[in-house]
Amino acid sequence: MNAAGAIAPWLVRDRAFVWGERTYVMAVLNVTPDSFSDGGLFNSLEAAVRQAQHVVNAGADILDIGGQSTRPQADIISLQEELDRVIPVIAAVRSHPDRAVRSIPISIDTTRVAVATAAVKAGADIVNDISGGVAEPDMLPTVAALAVPFMAMHSRGTPKTMQQLTHYSDLVGEIYQFLETQVNQAIALGMERSQVCIDPGIGFAKTFDQSLDLLRHLAAFQPLGCPILIGASRKSFIGHILNQPDPQQRVWGTAAACCAAIAGGADIVRVHDVPEMRQVCQVADAIWRSRPASV
Repeated sequence: MNAAGAIAPWLVRDRAFVWGERTYVMAVLNVTPDSFSDGGLFNSLEAAVRQAQHVVNAGADILDIGGQSTRPQADIISLQEELDRVIPVIAAVRSHPDRAVRSIPISIDTTRVAVATAAVKAGADIVNDISGGVAEPDMLPTVAALAVPFMAMHSRGTPKTMQQLTHYSDLVGEIYQFLETQVNQAIALGMERSQVCIDPGIGFAKTFDQSLDLLRHLAAFQPLGCPILIGASRKSFIGHILNQPDPQQRVWGTAAACCAAIAGGADIVRVHDVPEMRQVCQVADAIWRSRPASV
């Protein structure tokens, strides 16, 4: 478990993210018509802003806005379409009349340098790249120049090809090596180690069994000395276990996955169901993060 104070905190707007103190909740806001779980629910500006207010009121610590679906087999949209989806939402959140909404830390979920740059200019605070900074080679230098935290996830290929790229000789070791390389590159570009959050990429170029194995061995990534993000919410491995094809009916399975992630040392959980998972985090933190009572 990451000890409080062992990794330098993030200071984002009026918030301090003190790693190890508690688990932080990242709320998913997909402004897409085709995301696997909530595609089409929030792809109008009005619906997206309503959802932002809902998750902020429910206790979200970060709002993760994405305009490109990353579900298996998703088509890649044009740069302009991605910009048109996410930038107005960021601007609307930043100008919201509710102070709590307009001050929420925002991460931009993108693999594109141009989107990351425009999003930060519009008011985003963090770049969350599912390719870990390899989809576009200028991503890491750009994020370093923007001086914002970076979330580096492990994946392979594209949404169309990733589930054919699941062979690993050493699952944990190969993912660790990839993340270590990306962290070291970020440091070489002037970023602080603590400003890079690592994500082993549950469900991305991972089979059902591999996703479970990563949750079992999450503590293996702690030696990298970075905050750890886990995004298991509503994913297909949960549906496989529960025999539940509807992602929106995987809330309690997601709760179990979040508990496992927190027990393994996750610092942030990326979730769709914020009210429920906020409670999960509070109870899990009381179990695994509280100091033992004196005898």
